[in-house]
Amino acid sequence: MPLDLSAKLSELGLTLPEAPAPAANYVPYVVSGRQLFVSGQISAGPDGLITGKLGANMTTEEGADAAKRCALALLAQANAAVEGDFSRIARLVKLVGFVNSTPDFTEQPKVVNGASDVMVAVMGDAGRHARSAVSAASLPLGVAVEIEAIFELA
Repeated sequence: MPLDLSAKLSELGLTLPEAPAPAANYVPYVVSGRQLFVSGQISAGPDGLITGKLGANMTTEEGADAAKRCALALLAQANAAVEGDFSRIARLVKLVGFVNSTPDFTEQPKVVNGASDVMVAVMGDAGRHARSAVSAASLPLGVAVEIEAIFELA
């Protein structure tokens, strides 16, 4: 059964942001065959960028919330790519998460779970995915998290 993205988000009490514009010389997504590659989306909420460094001035829970915001931006970009017809997305294939963290911070997987949990909650089994969660010494604009995605199109 095709996913009604708006209804599912509403049921979960979530709202998609506007699909963010690229911050540099790249495109927000590329469709190649039946794959949709979504550029890395940085942590931003209604009040602006979510900045900080895990292991220094952010908790794992705050990082997971920042990753949740990345997931919503990824869904917004995917929705834009399919011109609002989310039924054209068959599944999420992979997430790659980058966590702005100190050298001794080791809970990157728990941080990126914030995004993974959103994808499964919104997309059900089609949201289960392969994933990487890695540390970064810094991220663009000082954000806490950046996540990119690969979707399969129907």
